Amino acid sequence: MELTITLKNFLNGSGKLTVFPAKRKMKIYALLYLAQKFEPNRDYAEREINDILLDWHTFGDPATLRRELYDYHFLDRSTDGRLYRLALQLPEADVDDWVQAQL
Repeated sequence: MELTITLKNFLNGSGKLTVFPAKRKMKIYALLYLAQKFEPNRDYAEREINDILLDWHTFGDPATLRRELYDYHFLDRSTDGRLYRLALQLPEADVDDWVQAQL
């Protein structure tokens, strides 16, 4: 399923997240949507993560989104906390099945 359709109540016309969902299933969809904005096999400084997240949401809280991406294992962090990297292989098909498996 297309994530923009699933998240239609949470995205504006530019595709930016306008609110972070409270329910776990929709939160995972939103985090997956944001995780897709990062390149695999690339290290990011915290500032770069924040800048990308600021580009893709409107409520001005990249720290919460960054922590949630880490807590839900979408991003890995170096032991010193300075570098982040996309943590897992994101699903290309069967997104709903993948999300259900995360619950």
